[in-house]
Amino acid sequence: MTWDVDQLVHQLTASLGGSGNPRSTSWLFGPLLELLAQGQPVTTDQLADATAQPVDQVHHALTAMPDTEYDEQGRIVGSGLTLRPTPHRFAIDGRQLYTWCALDTLIFPAILGRTAQVTSPCRGTGQPVRLSVGTDGIGSVEPATAVVSIVTPDDHAPIRAAFCNHVHFFATPDAAQPWLTENPLATIISVADACELGQQLAQALLEG
Repeated sequence: MTWDVDQLVHQLTASLGGSGNPRSTSWLFGPLLELLAQGQPVTTDQLADATAQPVDQVHHALTAMPDTEYDEQGRIVGSGLTLRPTPHRFAIDGRQLYTWCALDTLIFPAILGRTAQVTSPCRGTGQPVRLSVGTDGIGSVEPATAVVSIVTPDDHAPIRAAFCNHVHFFATPDAAQPWLTENPLATIISVADACELGQQLAQALLEG
C-alpha cells in the first residue's frame, strides 16, 4: 500500500503537538532532549536554565505531559528519549540510551544533530534490526527488508499508550503480518519512509 507521508505527518503532528500540548514547542522539547542525551536525570531547575523560562512555567508545561518519566527524586529520566531500558536501544556519543518507540529512533538524531546507532528486536521474530541514523537520514539498516509499524493516535489519548506502544521494527513485511492481523488499525512502511516521516516530525515538533 502506498502511503502519503505528508498526510501522515499532518495527522501525527496534530496528535503529538496539538493545541495546548507542550511537546510541540521548541522551548521545552528540544532542550529537554539535549539534557537527557547527556545520560543523566534532568531537574526542573536545569530545564528552566536551558530554556530561559521560569521554573513555574516549566512545572506547568510538564504537568501537561503525563507520560514523562521521573525518578525517586522527581528528576526527569524520560520523554521519548529515556534512561530506562526499552527494546529500542539508542546509542549516541558513546552513551547507551533508549527510546519509547521505533519512530523515536528516527526522529531524535535530526533534533539532536548527532548520529545514533540503533538496535531493536523485530517485534515478530526477535531478530535484531540495526540502523545507523544521522541528521540527514539512514546511514545503514540491517536487514535491508526491515519495516516500521505505524498507527494514527487519538488526539486526546496519552501518546505513549496510543502511539508509541504500537510502533515497532519488523525484520520483513511477512514478519509483521501476524501482528497486523491483531492490530488492524496499524500499517507498515519502509524504514526509508519512516525516516522521512521522522525528519518531518522532528521539524514540526521543534517549530511548534
